[in-house]
Amino acid sequence: MKFNTNIPKAGLKTALSCSVAALMSVAAFSVQAGGLSDNKVKLGVLADMSGPYGDVCGKHCVDAVNMAVEDFGGSMLGKPIEVVSADDQNKPDLGSAKAREWIESEGVDAINGLVASSVVGAVAQVANVNEKPILISGAGSNTFTTKTCSPFNAHWTYDVVALARGTVKPLMDSGKKKWFFITADYAFGHALEKVATGIIETNGGTVVGSASAPLGTTDYSSFVLQAMSSGADVVALANAGKDFVNSLKGAAEFGLSQQATMVGLLVFSSDTKSIDASIIGDMRLTTGFYWDRDDESRAWAKRFMDRTGAIPTMAHAGAYSSTLHYLNAVKATGTDEGKAVMAQMKALHPNDIFARNAVLRADGRMVHDMYQVRVKKGNERKNPNDLYEIEKVIPGDEAFGAMKAECNFKGSTI
Repeated sequence: MKFNTNIPKAGLKTALSCSVAALMSVAAFSVQAGGLSDNKVKLGVLADMSGPYGDVCGKHCVDAVNMAVEDFGGSMLGKPIEVVSADDQNKPDLGSAKAREWIESEGVDAINGLVASSVVGAVAQVANVNEKPILISGAGSNTFTTKTCSPFNAHWTYDVVALARGTVKPLMDSGKKKWFFITADYAFGHALEKVATGIIETNGGTVVGSASAPLGTTDYSSFVLQAMSSGADVVALANAGKDFVNSLKGAAEFGLSQQATMVGLLVFSSDTKSIDASIIGDMRLTTGFYWDRDDESRAWAKRFMDRTGAIPTMAHAGAYSSTLHYLNAVKATGTDEGKAVMAQMKALHPNDIFARNAVLRADGRMVHDMYQVRVKKGNERKNPNDLYEIEKVIPGDEAFGAMKAECNFKGSTI
């Protein structure tokens, strides 16, 4: 290294000191950027553990993440992999506080689970500032790859666009033109209703009314009565988990399901199983995963059910898949540094029990096959878990929305 010899002695001393300091900073950064922080990989699973979405993801998402860790081999580059979990109670302030504690004080490298879209939005702000990946396995709003996209968001399992395209368009084509919505009154529900409304209106239909129900509503009678008086051909339930279960049961109790076609825009297998087949049988819906799809999914589902006693939902399968992909990216890069891992996750194509024909796009949208299914009637079911008949495989590029230019964090369209 050459220095300007015309610099005065005092200036030369300062220049040398600055150069040494700069070299030390670069060296420190290199050590920090390579290898595993804290000599381990630490994963957090944040979800509603006992509320309306407890069966959707909850404690069994923790089981799914642990299964992925075990299937990966249980360690990373000779160092341990640790999994921690917490109940966010579907409250954004609790979710963001836990994410901050995990990331800034406890060395968590990535967060999985993430069901309520309002919670995900709060957690994402913390994770993005700290350049930590979030693996969104349960939430549906498409904002995480559009309005609030980030290089550190990996939206894995499904979104409202894929659900609406898979479920609404076929009903429109069958002549069902007048729609009424019963909607979960928060970000996810409103996003789902908005996307579905766009498809309805584009295809010559009309929305004759809607009613917003608070998350965790148990008595849907007033909302059902509004739907009954609307004259709708279709009543769409833009909710999920126990909200979907309670609203569909309420519709059956008041006779709404005899008057109009009932459709669930987000239905998890745990929801379907908890509703009598006489109520939900023959409903068409869209899902990102079904345990009985093929031999590979059946083998994994058996292990999951033996371990948990529960049927795996697409959120459980998504949590497993995203964790496995994340760990493979850490192994390939030799570091858990967020930017490097996310770049590698987008370079590798996921291929596992969940992901089929899949790619993690530059905007963080994991594009993969989705499935149009029909809920089997009671007399068609071979066992209590024999829930769906897959009627159509929807290729990912047809199911999910196109990438927005401002969210292309890789500089390509893939």
